[in-house]
Amino acid sequence: MSRIRLRVKEVAEAQGVNMTLLSHKSYVALNTIRAMYRNPYRTVNTDTLQRLADALGVSVFALLEEVPDDDTN
Repeated sequence: MSRIRLRVKEVAEAQGVNMTLLSHKSYVALNTIRAMYRNPYRTVNTDTLQRLADALGVSVFALLEEVPDDDTN
């Protein structure tokens, strides 16, 4: 099984966009963006994801990554 990981922090940093600027460009609350940076496995609304992607000039899929579960059974 795998999990979906948000890549918002990596994409924003690669473009030189800090959290405050991303918040202003995307109209997403700074606390929401801060929470995504701290926990990239957090649940996020698709509208929020689309606003972030638009603000960063990338597709929604560029902000998502499928990672294998840490199942050690």
